[in-house]
Amino acid sequence: MTRTRADGTAPERTPVRREDTAEGSVRGGGTRERLLAAASALFAERGYDRATVREIAARAGVNQALLFRHFGSKQALFGEVVAQGGYEQLRSTPPERLVEVVLRSLLHPPADPAGAPGASRSLKTMLRSVGGGDEVSTAVTALGDAYAKALAELSTRQDGALRADLALSWLLGIGLMRVVVGKRPLAEADPDEICRLVLETLGHLLDGLPPDRS
Repeated sequence: MTRTRADGTAPERTPVRREDTAEGSVRGGGTRERLLAAASALFAERGYDRATVREIAARAGVNQALLFRHFGSKQALFGEVVAQGGYEQLRSTPPERLVEVVLRSLLHPPADPAGAPGASRSLKTMLRSVGGGDEVSTAVTALGDAYAKALAELSTRQDGALRADLALSWLLGIGLMRVVVGKRPLAEADPDEICRLVLETLGHLLDGLPPDRS
């Protein structure tokens, strides 16, 4: 039964917001994924400092306020973008294949028409955001430590942690020179040839690498 006011008219009904309904929660999930995809693309293209909150929201087709509602801050969004693909790669890749998988992600990223965050995007984001200050260093350091720990499993030497850091530094340096700097001939070299040379050399540093299969 609908109650009426004293003057006999029906009260105005308060509109139900879409985000307060079951449909709204689904749409909110879609908004979060669009923001992650937009941020992933922009961070990989420009790095942390040059990718603005306004541009991320615009590319996702949402208001800036929704970005802060879902993630709290640009820094938190960056951390999630970096972690999303990187940690998934660590979980799904055997340690003995990690060097090749990481290297190929940097040299020849797979086509990603949907713009979804992934390991190659995470690594490119790390490269383009080097020197971005405290906002960046926390997320990058944590992911780098996780990769180094996995690579350390490939060495039986007492200095395995150092060897892992050296291997990771070389891989990221190769990615930096090819992806960000565009140094020739590295930028135009065949990924298979680069992998062959790098894996052959790193075999002396990480004795758990499988032999060259080429």
